[in-house]
Amino acid sequence: MARIAGIDLPKNKRGVIGLTYIYGIGRSTSQKILATAGVDESIKVQDWNDDQLSAIRNAVNEIKVEGALRSEVQLNIKRLMDIGCQRGIRHRAGLPLRGQRTKNNSRTRKGRRKTVANKKK
Repeated sequence: MARIAGIDLPKNKRGVIGLTYIYGIGRSTSQKILATAGVDESIKVQDWNDDQLSAIRNAVNEIKVEGALRSEVQLNIKRLMDIGCQRGIRHRAGLPLRGQRTKNNSRTRKGRRKTVANKKK
């Protein structure tokens, strides 16, 4: 089993898809990594030999992935909240950041509905 950046890659997937299991690597980045490593995209992860695996590891080490990237993202969010900008305030309140409407949707950010009782006359 191929282990890159602390992640076990799925054996039965193609290399270009298997690399996307690493946080911070998407399809285009995985294609660039395999191109610099000189590995064909259609080869499955289980068919990589040791030379190819070490070349891919070296290419991945040049990119910020997993723990370092997660901590950088969290620091960026914390910075936004500390300076009190609009995005930081929305982060703090747990609301959508990028101008979406919140009357009907945005359940992912707001969580489950909380029923509010009506006053009777």
